Amino acid sequence: MLDFIYYPVSWILWFWHRVFAAIPGLGKDSGIAWALAVVFLVFTLRVLLYKPFVKQVRTTKQMQELQPQIKELQKKYKNDRQKMALEMQKLQKDHGFNPLMGCLPVLAQAPVFIGLFHVLRSFNRTGHGFGQLGMSPEENANTANYVFNAADVQSFLSARIFGAPISAFITTPTAELQAFADYGGIPSKLTIALVAIPLMVIAGLATHFNARASVARQTPEAAANPQAAMMNKLALWVFPLGVLVGGPFLPIAILLYWVSNNIWTYGQQHLVFGRMAKEEDEKKQAKLELRAQNAPKPGARPVSTKKKSAESDAVVEDAALANGTAAEAGPSSNGTAKNVNRGSGQRRPGGQKRPGNRGRANQKRRR
Repeated sequence: MLDFIYYPVSWILWFWHRVFAAIPGLGKDSGIAWALAVVFLVFTLRVLLYKPFVKQVRTTKQMQELQPQIKELQKKYKNDRQKMALEMQKLQKDHGFNPLMGCLPVLAQAPVFIGLFHVLRSFNRTGHGFGQLGMSPEENANTANYVFNAADVQSFLSARIFGAPISAFITTPTAELQAFADYGGIPSKLTIALVAIPLMVIAGLATHFNARASVARQTPEAAANPQAAMMNKLALWVFPLGVLVGGPFLPIAILLYWVSNNIWTYGQQHLVFGRMAKEEDEKKQAKLELRAQNAPKPGARPVSTKKKSAESDAVVEDAALANGTAAEAGPSSNGTAKNVNRGSGQRRPGGQKRPGNRGRANQKRRR
């Protein structure tokens, strides 16, 4: 049913196993070669999800910046949920904000985790529980597993890390451990626990510190949000505890996946957040430089806005007077020009003369 997930995961795992098996000193049956194949399966996925991850970080930051406006809308339309939803969509559209981008990397990793778990579990199909095929050890060792042929299945069963098969888990039923009898011997549960428990602890601690680094970058307003506070508590304490509780039921290879995924996340967070902080510093520096360019030079007197306004009024009034004088100096109906004494100014409607420097004198008084 989920072959569209299982086959791509199998192909990537198969490719990296071939790469590391070709290294001198490892070989195809090496547990380190299989472990590195799992680790680089994680790295391949995370490289493909790098841009969505950056978008997720920017979306989260943008959501934090919009929190004050979101609270105002919630307060304003608390009795009208439909109107509030429309206004929220409008706010998100105006700012180019897409909440789904904040969940995309996590949603994309979930199918890979499920696919890897199923493919690894299918190397040992001797169990009789839910989803198991109940094969005999011989039948299991000679049956292909998706893109892996029978020889690959036997190689995987032979792979060990400190004596523990990477497909085994602490709570593996004794009957299923019989599948390893002809391929390195039946491992003890103590051997499996000695490898799995440190990986569980590392995975839990890495999950906690990744969450702590993410919470530390939140704004006080965002951290004060009840929903954000609840999610922070889940990420800081519940998820790491879940790794410790669920670890005994997970194959060692899945624990390797979890550890390498958290290590990648920790490094990627520092890289992306460092670049974003650098971008913000550059924007601030550009604003300061622009402000410095617009500021008056040292020793220069600041320009009075009132003086500029008065001078502009004087220029406008002089232009109006000049236009009026030119109109009066135009040709008369009998073809002779009117004799206008420009120096004496214009005449008022009552016949009295206007002083030619009326606008200038008033401007001087106004100053």
